[in-house]
Amino acid sequence: MNKVFLLIGGNMGDRLQNLHQAIALLAATCGPVTQQSAVYETAAWGKTDQAAFLNQALLLHTLLTPQELITTILSVEEQLGRRRMEKNGPRVIDIDIIFYNDLVMHEPHLTIPHPQLQNRRFVLIPLIEIAPDLVHPVLHKTLIELLSECRDDLAVNKLAGS
Repeated sequence: MNKVFLLIGGNMGDRLQNLHQAIALLAATCGPVTQQSAVYETAAWGKTDQAAFLNQALLLHTLLTPQELITTILSVEEQLGRRRMEKNGPRVIDIDIIFYNDLVMHEPHLTIPHPQLQNRRFVLIPLIEIAPDLVHPVLHKTLIELLSECRDDLAVNKLAGS
């Protein structure tokens, strides 16, 4: 089984329900989701003139290859109503592969580890909750070290009751 860390998020519709549906579909199509962080709310990153996002980190175990996984993830996003209209624009759901085992890969439509994870508090904080000692296979730093160096100043707020 491959250990895959994902970040799911969205800022349209019933944001919390969309996360729950994404987790259910990922479990049904990719493999068991064995860990989940709390849900966090963060202002939009990059394109800031839109609603705040809810984000959550997941640990998924899968037999799928990275290419099979990204194809399945894109299908899950589409099933949940994702339409790619505008880069960094509003979305019902977004599912990113952050880590796939210790794999390092650069392909036209898939880079692992996620190339921006060290620059985004909304990725690091939920990941640290479920894997604080995980070491970035390229940067050779723990997630905690990456967070301490992160220059992103957006507030990442844990949702009450999550």
